[in-house]
Amino acid sequence: MTVDAASATQAPEDSAVSSEGEQGTVSAEREQQEQPAPAPAEPAKRKPKSTARKTRTVVLTLTVTGTADGEWQAELKHGSTWVARGLGIPASAVSRAAKELHEELSAPIDEVINQAREQQQAKVAQLEAELQQARQALAELES
Repeated sequence: MTVDAASATQAPEDSAVSSEGEQGTVSAEREQQEQPAPAPAEPAKRKPKSTARKTRTVVLTLTVTGTADGEWQAELKHGSTWVARGLGIPASAVSRAAKELHEELSAPIDEVINQAREQQQAKVAQLEAELQQARQALAELES
């Protein structure tokens, strides 16, 4: 009988443990049921498509360089590709183009062209003086 008493004593403990385990599971399920369900995700709002056309930007780089002697060159680049390099252009064309583009561009360019013109005029005057001296020297040699 002692064996039966021991098993009888153990049986209620086992049943208590199993019922506590079931109670713990049942309690957890009840808590989950009592909690409000998360709100369904709202659909993402889409921005209305713009009806405006997107403008494509074209990058052209025109470089105009001039020397003090009045020699001008132009180079044109489309993005990173050279279209033209080292094109000789007259100073008058540079001046006209600058005036067509904008007044703020033409004033400094015309100033540079005028300085080059003055230098060339001074050079011409110097060469004319040298030419006059050379003619006089030639005339003296012929007589």
